[in-house]
Amino acid sequence: MKTGLSRCGEELPAVLQRANVGLLLNQASVDNEYRLACDVLGAQLGPRLTALFSPQHGLWSEQQANMIESPDNVYAPLGLPVFSLYCETRRPTPDMLNGLDCFVIDLQDVGTRVYTFIWTMLECLHACADADVMVVVLDRPNPLGGLVFEGPILDTDFQSFVGNAPIPMRHGLTIGELARLFVAEQQIDVELHVVQMMNWRRDMFGIPAPARWVPPSPNMPQIDTALVYPGQVLLEGTNLSEGRGTTTPFEVMGAPFLDGYELEATVRHYSFPGVELRATRFRPTFDKWVGEICEGVRIHVTNRQTVRSFEMTVTLLNAIRRLAGDQFKWLPPPYEYEYERQPIDILFGSDRLRVAVDSEAATSLREFSYCDADAWRERIDSSLLYGS
Repeated sequence: MKTGLSRCGEELPAVLQRANVGLLLNQASVDNEYRLACDVLGAQLGPRLTALFSPQHGLWSEQQANMIESPDNVYAPLGLPVFSLYCETRRPTPDMLNGLDCFVIDLQDVGTRVYTFIWTMLECLHACADADVMVVVLDRPNPLGGLVFEGPILDTDFQSFVGNAPIPMRHGLTIGELARLFVAEQQIDVELHVVQMMNWRRDMFGIPAPARWVPPSPNMPQIDTALVYPGQVLLEGTNLSEGRGTTTPFEVMGAPFLDGYELEATVRHYSFPGVELRATRFRPTFDKWVGEICEGVRIHVTNRQTVRSFEMTVTLLNAIRRLAGDQFKWLPPPYEYEYERQPIDILFGSDRLRVAVDSEAATSLREFSYCDADAWRERIDSSLLYGS
């Protein structure tokens, strides 16, 4: 399997051969030899690679989440400026794009709507349309595969920087396919090219060899983290720890006011495909409940093909609300530059989950994880680049 970057390393696409280029990347933008995209393209483009851009978490993915901004910087080996697109602006300014013919995007997405890299890409598509700059996306695998979809379509009344288009939580597209979908549906007047992968199929999970997994953000250390993330990211809208500050973020969840054994027993009768849950304790070293012992459950992925984490987390949230009562809380804004709506609502994509969980009549919320897969497949069909 070859990523778009690896293919560029072998032969530079014609659209880049005479262009002055800017490149959006981070530490996970590597080829099969772990060379950064800027070094791979810099060796071919020379002085025509004129600027670098970084998404949330920074070029080296060192910054934590939720409005922890990255300053502009310099990539010392090439002496190139690095413009942060998670700072004063989340869209390239005209000055940043000045002199560019082409804007190249090489980011490792994780297949989940709330992961902000795809929304940074959308901002870049709009900015490049305004500046008449061509966009080239170097495609990479969706680590969750391309056949499974989870969660309802985002309600457009709840658009934000963790969901800026009506797509499901687990969307099943590569970042190149998403670019094609955004350009088509939003009628973005930009020249878009996607350098496709070779030998990637929609039924693949993870990052097929010889490509490499490098954490694209500080709390996405491994493929199993990405598999549970579509559901577990909802915990960011609550006072439950999602495991930030531990070595297994999103694979543990809990709080000091929970009894892990009671929670495990409460949800034992549910069948969560592809995972096993067991009671656990952990002590976060930062973020929510820092320094305090939390009880909850640890999630063990047993079958990557069958994991449906969104349904699992919705069910867990409902159970915890019943067990913990008023000790369980939804967190207030701000969250990812949203200052009015509650974080759980923009994460879920509407207020339906919050309202239902707070209703004492709610006992099962599995229908809240439903995705109309047939309708979504029909909608994305013309944007797809790969078969099964």
